[in-house]
Amino acid sequence: MDKSRMGLIAAVVVFVVVMLAIIVYSSIGIHPYEVETCITYKGRTNCGAAAGATREQALAAAARVACSSISGGMTESIACNDTPPDSVRWILEPR
Repeated sequence: MDKSRMGLIAAVVVFVVVMLAIIVYSSIGIHPYEVETCITYKGRTNCGAAAGATREQALAAAARVACSSISGGMTESIACNDTPPDSVRWILEPR
């Protein structure tokens, strides 16, 4: 193999390793907040759990999970996400 082809292979390997490192770090990354929230929307109730880097991110993600099966379409999904939760239970929270 010539040098240019070896350089290309090395660059691809480095790129793949860096991308895998980013994926692993983001999936096991720092998510110190984990919450379960229950929401009632149009008479239907569902609960969802999620984690986030901040309290707000965790709450918003849990609301999206809870609303995913009790709302239909973008308009209802937005309205459901804006509905105050019936209950909030913190599963993990930093001290």
